Amino acid sequence: MELPLDRYPGITYDAERPVVSDLEELRRLRKWEAAIGYRIFAAMRWGQLGDGHISARDPELTDHFWVLGYGIRFADATMDNLTLVGPDGQGVAGPTENGVNFAAHHIHWPILDARRDLVSAAHVHTPFGTPWAANVEPFRPISQESCAVVFDQSIYRGDDLEVISTDGGEAIAAAMCDTSVCILANHGLLTAGRSPGDAVGMFVMAERVAEVHVKAPQARPISEEAAKRVDVSLNSGDVGWRVFQWLARDLVPNPSVVLG
Repeated sequence: MELPLDRYPGITYDAERPVVSDLEELRRLRKWEAAIGYRIFAAMRWGQLGDGHISARDPELTDHFWVLGYGIRFADATMDNLTLVGPDGQGVAGPTENGVNFAAHHIHWPILDARRDLVSAAHVHTPFGTPWAANVEPFRPISQESCAVVFDQSIYRGDDLEVISTDGGEAIAAAMCDTSVCILANHGLLTAGRSPGDAVGMFVMAERVAEVHVKAPQARPISEEAAKRVDVSLNSGDVGWRVFQWLARDLVPNPSVVLG
């Protein structure tokens, strides 16, 4: 039975990410979430300089990932204009006439190769994530959302702001270890998740956390004990995926636009 990707299901407190065993259906779901994710970024006016990428591991060719075809606006993302990229950085399906987003390959492929638990990573330059990353400091528990991040963050301290090979991506993957949020020094934020929706939701939440840090540099952090209680509450139900559900319905109200 095909997933009804032309509409969103209702949001409930007990909603859980769909479990899909059919590989073709799982591929469709991942590509759908990735395309919605790109449109969410576009609605937030991110990626306008050609920066940023969202990946979706192919469920069958697991060392390949889908990413928006190079030269296509985030706002125009559909399932059909995602490119399947192989381990060597070559496009093997989808649009390839403009080449492949090499930065996406250099960053995402090593991360997905090192972290077999992950399905997706997301990165784009943002108004608050990028300036906070210039401080090369971790987030602190100074807001509700930050409590969902402070115990699941890492910092990549390299100064290779232009990641020109998979060596750079491997260094980022090593710095990330098993975390979901990585602050790339002087560069910006990168998040990862068990689905594209998860990675995108975590990214937007991390950007909100960065905004609080930039706007309240002298903020008083709450205690670690209190922060852990908030973290347990927020992370009890796939927080990134749940944030994605709200974002998608608000910023991409008609999901059929990504069906091609």
